[in-house]
Amino acid sequence: MAVSTGIPSGSRIGMKADFRHGELMDRVYRHQAAIYDLTRKYYLLGRDRLIDDLEMAPDAAILEIACGTGRNLIRIGRRYPEAQLYGVDISGAMLRQASKNSSHAAMNWRIRLAKADACAFDPQMTLKRAQFDRIVFSYCLSMIPDWQGALEHAVTMLAPGGRIHIVDFGAQDRLPRWFGGGIRWWLSKFHVAPRPDLGDALHRIAAAHGLQAETRSHCRGYAVIATLRRPAA
Repeated sequence: MAVSTGIPSGSRIGMKADFRHGELMDRVYRHQAAIYDLTRKYYLLGRDRLIDDLEMAPDAAILEIACGTGRNLIRIGRRYPEAQLYGVDISGAMLRQASKNSSHAAMNWRIRLAKADACAFDPQMTLKRAQFDRIVFSYCLSMIPDWQGALEHAVTMLAPGGRIHIVDFGAQDRLPRWFGGGIRWWLSKFHVAPRPDLGDALHRIAAAHGLQAETRSHCRGYAVIATLRRPAA
């Protein structure tokens, strides 16, 4: 596959990209991008479980929305050496780190990266591909202001028989109250807000688009792992 050497940007015709959110994310991660993976591995639980659940064809095309440092795409690439890997993020700071990490992992030739708003980009224009077999949201819906719009947009890019995989902070209702409250306070410092109505939103989107939704709790409600599945044509 042809892989871009730069980090292009793209917007979906008729939609307005939220560049202010991109500027906010750059401010948040400008000094954290290089150490992000070292610090987040202790509390971004369930990411490897999501990768285990992908179960895709060897040469499948996978897109990660808000791919951050590229950590997940690199792990997926190692597990699926023939997979076609794509990632978008609204933060230029994170994309630069993803480019460095993919080069270090000798995967820069496999991973196409682009700067884009999760709710407002044309995949054909931005990534040279219209549909994907798997689309991943890993701990990003809790940071995207119009997170339901991001999910709706992802549905338009999902190939027949494809799946959207999600892992994010859960309601944490089975954890001690003091612990959940402390986590939410800490997350707010990074503009992160758990989406307690994620499950309801997924089932609503599934019903509207003829998809199948599945959600399950992870680590006593600390996180939620979910999928949206499109039937094969």
